[in-house]
Amino acid sequence: MVKNRRRGARREWMLAVFVLAALVTVFVVVAAGSAASSVAPKNTSPPTLSGTPQEGQTLTVDEGTYSGTTPITYENQFRRCDKNGGSCSNIGGTTTQKIYKLTSADVGNTVRVHVTATNKDGSDSSTSVPTAVIQKATVPPPPVVGGCPAGTGVIDITKLSLPARLVIDGQQSSPATITRSTTDLVLRFHVSACKGRPVQGALVYATAVPFEQFNVPPEATTGADGSATLTLHQASRFPASPREQLLAVFVRARKSGEDLVGGVSTRLLVSFPVKL
Repeated sequence: MVKNRRRGARREWMLAVFVLAALVTVFVVVAAGSAASSVAPKNTSPPTLSGTPQEGQTLTVDEGTYSGTTPITYENQFRRCDKNGGSCSNIGGTTTQKIYKLTSADVGNTVRVHVTATNKDGSDSSTSVPTAVIQKATVPPPPVVGGCPAGTGVIDITKLSLPARLVIDGQQSSPATITRSTTDLVLRFHVSACKGRPVQGALVYATAVPFEQFNVPPEATTGADGSATLTLHQASRFPASPREQLLAVFVRARKSGEDLVGGVSTRLLVSFPVKL
């Protein structure tokens, strides 16, 4: 009977040792598995920037991809670099942003973003390739109201459109009085629009009426002061009458490319004194 008790105690002791060994094995396996799952971030795909590289536009960060134990947090540091992507310096106040609005300080430079990924086990960083060189913001064209471009000064004829119209509001001749001996008649016309603003680039045509008293010169272009000068040479039928006292001249001002009698063009009949 004593012998049987000893055998039972031995079996219980061996069972206890076996259970203890099993528990140790489980603890080691669990601990090893836990250690294997705790991994610091490692960049597997670099960050990128998307957006239009122009002053006033925005760049958006894609932080790339990282392996490692989650959760992972990201810090985005925008950097201003030279046109080749080097000599970079941090742009202040951008580490918590995913979007950066380009400023005048960025014009002529490039921008990169340096991303740092962090979890409880460590961190890793990667930097994007530089953007294209940042361009200056484009200036929108001034508004056009009633066919008239904004402003108060000279008007470029290419900016003028209907319903605005050209106006011939000034003329003079040299000589001031035309005589039989006038071989060259120099006429000067002033063209305006939009309440008297001078028009640059308008084409001005002039011919004496009746025809063939003076030749018809090529169209002249108005300058920045709105004036155009044409020189007419005396022809065989001047004067049209021995009692002629006025030389009538037909004048037209127009915009190149438009119909001769359409668009913003205008026509006027003026006269200059004649003394025979």
